[in-house]
Amino acid sequence: MSFDVIILGLGAMGSAAAHHLAARGQHVLGLDQFTPPHDRGSSHGGSRIIRQAYFESPDYIPLVLRAYELWREIERDTGIRLIHTTGGLVIGNEDGDLVRRTIASAKEHHIPIDVLAPAELAARFPAFSPHPGDLGVFEHLAGYLVPEDCIRAQLQSAIHSGAQLHFDEKVLSWTAAPDHVEVATTRGSYSARHLIITAGPWAAEALQSNLPLSVTRQVTAWIQPKGGVEGFLPDRFPVFIAEGAAGKYASYGFPAIDGPNGGIKVAIHGSDLSCTPDTVDRQIHDADVQQIIVSLQGRIPAIAGDLLRAKTCLYTMTPDEHFIIGPHPRLPSCTIACGFSGHGFKFAPVIGEILAGLATRSSSTHPIALFSPERFAH
Repeated sequence: MSFDVIILGLGAMGSAAAHHLAARGQHVLGLDQFTPPHDRGSSHGGSRIIRQAYFESPDYIPLVLRAYELWREIERDTGIRLIHTTGGLVIGNEDGDLVRRTIASAKEHHIPIDVLAPAELAARFPAFSPHPGDLGVFEHLAGYLVPEDCIRAQLQSAIHSGAQLHFDEKVLSWTAAPDHVEVATTRGSYSARHLIITAGPWAAEALQSNLPLSVTRQVTAWIQPKGGVEGFLPDRFPVFIAEGAAGKYASYGFPAIDGPNGGIKVAIHGSDLSCTPDTVDRQIHDADVQQIIVSLQGRIPAIAGDLLRAKTCLYTMTPDEHFIIGPHPRLPSCTIACGFSGHGFKFAPVIGEILAGLATRSSSTHPIALFSPERFAH
């Protein structure tokens, strides 16, 4: 069977690419070894932060602003609510990178924020107990996405536009010539003019390249705060990112979006536990949860409550923690998008738009030089 474009992997980025390509009239085949959305990779867990004042680099902000527009378009087209605005808080030492870079990005791109001294922060959000040297940066338009809903919506849109999506079909091999690709799966063989690889934590296995990708084990926990969730309801408590102690990873979390018995979701943004999707330890250990509580208890005392549940997730990291998006370093008929380093989900629709442009060789004004695979070429 022959197609214009084949997409390998239908998680956040692959489903977005399928949506955009099919909307452009391309004959699209999407392949996934599971039935997305699923909990084996990086696009699950009920919530992902979306924010605009991007401390990682101001280069991301034009992309996330476009992502907001595209999420809203998909909402209108599907009738599925995707962006849940709660406001977002970045909290850390007033001299630390997290706060300073967030403020700088907001100023550069005119993003509405409030800078809160410790007393102001505690008064507005009583669940927080800021450190004496802290500042809070409250971003009005931040909030969360439900990843499972987002993926379903993008897949629904792709199918509506004519894409063929094959689930529970594992890719066994692929080859690429300058002007076409061949893909063999557990069910058959397919050809296309172009291949897009959006394989998430399976990217290193799928890419047949030496790109420096590493997969890490992450744990997210849902905790019932001491004293109940009243102070953590979405109209009283924002999504947040909290600076870690010296040499430690930042932490993040969400309000009580799952009702009075659902607790709040919290996690550490980063891990030193390398793995693969096949070898990851999916069992939750006491030390996993204790590490999360210790990282947050100084600023959120009520976090030392009862554990309701916990899940493992996977980050696919690059050395500089910036994405990889662009043509395969050796194979021009193949485009890759991987290494989203734990902060990529919010960008999914604009990355899908970028991938559609690259696959069809149409012009794109999106700034993606920061993400070039060539920065890792040897």
